Amino acid sequence: MLKINIVAVGNIKEKFFRDAIVEYQKRISRFAKLEIIEIKEKDSIEEEAIDIILKLKGYKVALCVEGKLVSSEDIAKILNTAAVNGNSEMCFVIGSSTGLSDKVKQICDLKMSFGLVTYPHQLMRVILTEQVYRALTILNNITYHK
Repeated sequence: MLKINIVAVGNIKEKFFRDAIVEYQKRISRFAKLEIIEIKEKDSIEEEAIDIILKLKGYKVALCVEGKLVSSEDIAKILNTAAVNGNSEMCFVIGSSTGLSDKVKQICDLKMSFGLVTYPHQLMRVILTEQVYRALTILNNITYHK
């Protein structure tokens, strides 16, 4: 079973965001193990980078605006390709409200973007968990994604 880690700076303060993430974690558990690893916010993204890099395993994806623009189907292909290429574990990285260090971006296998807009990092965690679930339904021929 694929293990998917979301390495994210900061914690989720709003209950409605936490509830949404828990719901998607539950849905994802049919297909993969999802772990959310929270990194404490620091004074700079360079300090955060040290803690982030220590948590990265397997196929690594940095979420950043300059990354490759992807569709839900693309995310499904990324998950499938990582698994087929022998990566039983992968990490998605969400930076803090001040961004993500270039050091982290450089060691990631892929830089991925959800568009040119900027989302609050707490909302991005909800969006990412929903998209991971959607990608897994695509891979498993479940009609949720349509």
